[in-house]
Amino acid sequence: MTDPLILARDRFAARHPEAPFQSGPRRWGVIDTGGAGPVLLMLPGTLGRADVFFAQIEALAPRVRVIAVSHPAGGGLRDWVGDLVALMDHKGVAQAAVLGSSLGGYMAQALAGWHPGRVSHLFAAHTLPTAEGIAIRPPYSADLWAAPIETLRAGFAAGLGAWGQAHPDQAGLVSLLMAEVNGRIPEAELRARLDALKTAPALPPCPLPPEAVTVIDSADDPLIPPAWREGVRARLAPGAAFQFRWGGHFPYLCRPDLYSALIAARLGLAPLTGWGAGPGHAA
Repeated sequence: MTDPLILARDRFAARHPEAPFQSGPRRWGVIDTGGAGPVLLMLPGTLGRADVFFAQIEALAPRVRVIAVSHPAGGGLRDWVGDLVALMDHKGVAQAAVLGSSLGGYMAQALAGWHPGRVSHLFAAHTLPTAEGIAIRPPYSADLWAAPIETLRAGFAAGLGAWGQAHPDQAGLVSLLMAEVNGRIPEAELRARLDALKTAPALPPCPLPPEAVTVIDSADDPLIPPAWREGVRARLAPGAAFQFRWGGHFPYLCRPDLYSALIAARLGLAPLTGWGAGPGHAA
C-alpha cells in the first residue's frame, strides 16, 4: 500500500506539473501558482524536486504566489543563481522572499548576497555557512561525474535506512525520499546537485537587515551538525531563528503544518493553524 505522504505528493504533482524554464544550456523545472501579490521562491535540497514543498505550497498559495524549482542537470552554483534571477525576470518578479533548504539554503544565501535587491526576505533552512572542506566528505569526496550512480544512490539509501530504523514513525518520509534517490531525480540532476555544492564558491556577506532574515534548523538534524547550525546563525545574524526539537533534515515533510505556519508568520501573513511557538522558540 502506498504511503499517504506519497499519495498526497502525487496528487499535488498531478495538479501542478513542472513547466520547463530554459536558461542557456540549463533546463529547470518550475511550479508557479500564479496570481498577484508577494512572491515566495522555494529552492529544494539535494533530495527534492519542486513538489517536495507541496504542503507549504498548498497552505501558502491562497496568500502568496509561490514559485518552486527543480535544479537542472548541469552548471554550477554561480550559474544557478544567475538562472534564478533570469527566472524572476521571465516571470515579471522584481523581488521575492526566498526559502532554500540544505543545498537550496546555500543558494538562497548566495542569491541574497549577490543580488540583495531581488530578495525581500531570506529563509536559510537546514543549511551550511560554508562549503569549505565539504569536498573531503562522502559522497562529495567521490568523482561525482564518474562514480557509478548506484554507488552514489546506495550512500543516500544507507543514510535514509538508518534514519528509518531510528524513526519508524517516519516510514512515509523515508519511502518518499528513497523514490527521489532511486530515479525520480534523474542521474544527471543528482550528480549536478552534489557537484554544485562540492564546487560552490564562498558565500558573500548578507547585506539584508536582520528583520529580513530567518534561520530554520532542527536539533536532531543528522546532516547539519551543531557547529554548522551555529555558523549559519553567526554569519547571517537573523532577526529570528527557529529550531525544531525534532524533524530531522526534512521538517517541511514530517511537520508540514508547523513549517507552513512559521513561514506565514515571518512573512506577516494571516495566521495558519498549527503554529504555536513564537519567534526564537523550539517546536
